[in-house]
Amino acid sequence: MLRDAKITRRALLAMPLAVAAAAADAVVTVPVRVVIDARPKFTPERLRYWQSIWDQAWGDFASVGVRLEATRVEGEIKRSPGDRPIFVGLDRAALNVVVTDHVPMKWDQGRALRGVAFRYGGYDTVLIALNYAARHQVPFFAVNTCEHELLHVLLGDIFEKHPGGVKEQMREYRIEWYGTRIWLFHAGAFVREGARKYAGDKKQNLHE
Repeated sequence: MLRDAKITRRALLAMPLAVAAAAADAVVTVPVRVVIDARPKFTPERLRYWQSIWDQAWGDFASVGVRLEATRVEGEIKRSPGDRPIFVGLDRAALNVVVTDHVPMKWDQGRALRGVAFRYGGYDTVLIALNYAARHQVPFFAVNTCEHELLHVLLGDIFEKHPGGVKEQMREYRIEWYGTRIWLFHAGAFVREGARKYAGDKKQNLHE
């Protein structure tokens, strides 16, 4: 009986370590490369504003087990003769977050977009337009811009054609819904699994 009691006590003492290990295994790490566009020459105040947007998004994802492992570099968005954007500083091995002042006119078409997510020449990319980007504002309608665009990547939208019309509006609302659940309720099991698949597929593709 004493031996059984001793084993039980040891097992109980080991439980917190087992729980911590399980929690660590549940966390998904996504490599992110934050590229600051040198062309707009952001003031320190604007860069602090960007940092507040990023910190909020980072904290929300962390609360649901998605760790954005970020490195920050300086890059540039150049223009080709056909007005096709040329991104300098991207990394194929990471999810690229490019911070600039506005979305290139070729894509924006006067809509003052806050950001866009896309796959460009083999690079998974989120473009944040700091002139319009914002932190959380209205649940289900205006979540953190960076968080919104990252969700488009982690949930696989950038690998599909834009559906257009009502279907595209529904896809945008779906992203706002998931973003709100993370923001207000720290509920994101589906997002974490999407991030796990994204990170796994990315590693596999890089080694093929």
